[in-house]
Amino acid sequence: MPDLFAVTDVHYPPSGGARAALILSHDSRFDSVVDERVAQLDEVADYQPGRFYLRELPALRAVLEGVTRLSLLIVDGYVDLEPDGRRPGLGAHCHEAFGMPVIGVAKTRFQPATHAVEVRRGAALRPLLVTAVGLDVVDAVDLVAKMSGPFRLPDAIKRVDALARGRDVPISGAGTDRG
Repeated sequence: MPDLFAVTDVHYPPSGGARAALILSHDSRFDSVVDERVAQLDEVADYQPGRFYLRELPALRAVLEGVTRLSLLIVDGYVDLEPDGRRPGLGAHCHEAFGMPVIGVAKTRFQPATHAVEVRRGAALRPLLVTAVGLDVVDAVDLVAKMSGPFRLPDAIKRVDALARGRDVPISGAGTDRG
């Protein structure tokens, strides 16, 4: 069985708690989705500036539970919040917690993260901002640039966002071609 690549996202509904979503693929472009999952947490830690991972990690652990052979995790956010690595972001905490390479794909600029590499996809004027740990950032940038979908957001990132927000339901054992 080949290794799996994962894209994750977490949403915090106004009613409270968290909803984490996961999309799995055997290829890094996410041309073919093999599974989609959602996990609901009734309670989450309060938001603390600079410690966002305390809210996100429990939800990510829940949605990743039972997933084996995972070789890469893509998260919504930054790996490190500053170029020197002294302020770890969600991606760095995921790397430590799950022991695998992590790519952070941020949709908005965080001023201190001057090391994030811009990736422009499709005809988009606004870039995605890519950081990485456990693999070279050049490889991470190439992977994000080549992910399926013609628009700024790769299809898998757009889909996992919709799942996390409850705008769609997961297709279990998806086997869905996205290409």
